Amino acid sequence: MAEGIAVSVHDTAPVWRGDAAGDALRRSVDLAQAVEALGYRRYWVAEHHNTPALATSSPAVLAGSILAATSTIRVGSGAVLLPNHSPYVVAEQFGVLAGLHPGRVDLGIGRAAGGSGEAAARLGDPRRLDFGDALRELHEYFAGGSGGVRAIPEPGTPPEIWLVGSSASSAANAGRLGLPYVYAHAIVGGGAPEALEAYRRAFRPSAALAEPHACVAVIAVANDSDERAHRLAASFVYGQILMRTTDPATVLPTEEETAAHVFTPAEERFLREKIDPQFVGSPERIAPRIEDLLHRTRADELFVLTQVPDHQARIRSYELIAKIVSSL
Repeated sequence: MAEGIAVSVHDTAPVWRGDAAGDALRRSVDLAQAVEALGYRRYWVAEHHNTPALATSSPAVLAGSILAATSTIRVGSGAVLLPNHSPYVVAEQFGVLAGLHPGRVDLGIGRAAGGSGEAAARLGDPRRLDFGDALRELHEYFAGGSGGVRAIPEPGTPPEIWLVGSSASSAANAGRLGLPYVYAHAIVGGGAPEALEAYRRAFRPSAALAEPHACVAVIAVANDSDERAHRLAASFVYGQILMRTTDPATVLPTEEETAAHVFTPAEERFLREKIDPQFVGSPERIAPRIEDLLHRTRADELFVLTQVPDHQARIRSYELIAKIVSSL
């Protein structure tokens, strides 16, 4: 990898037409083994609920399977959505992971719901803590306890706590807390330079982190062919269109199904809005854009989310991205 810049994986365990959720989860484990061999630093899994197209409803459980199947790569959540959980339960779950796999567990935290309002109503701490209070309590469990209650097990090497967000305000909050921060360019393209600058300006050293660690998470689909890369990337976006307009409970369409679809002008605009700010194409086409983003953000680490229906093409994409970053 390029000196000073690490590259890591963000995964949503996408479920494609003809597959079961279990197939998607097993592919995540297989992908983690592949990217570990390629030198990726971390493998993070997202949290989504009531979304059949994405199998990542329980980051801690999936992370445990990935940790058991790998040996060196750090594994964690990107992110556990704290409003959905009791901080105590999160501390216990990730305490178990860190006890079994010391020095390899990350706990990325976000504040979105990650699903429908109906699903969110069935999750969460009945106390409905403010996000800042919940985060503070979570920290306390990894430092001896909170309110006289201890989260067991108490690992000798606690998980690294990160914040994940998509705004300058969330970045500044991470800086004030002295935590590493990931800006989700994959969700909100274009705001990463300003957000990471706000993070660095606000940063205060903490027991967890002496200097700022600023990261950016992108969607990337690399292929030897520009045309194939765009065809692969279009399947996930077409799935988003189907979920918004036809069936919220659908799984994701295949590459062939997507290629056969005639996009309306409105759908074509949506496709472009989702793909153009991201990094889709051959290495020759996307390498200069990745280099430009890393230069403008001064990011210490690049997280890559690749959601395509062909598993071998997905692995190949991560291989090409690793080569791009190592050449910068």
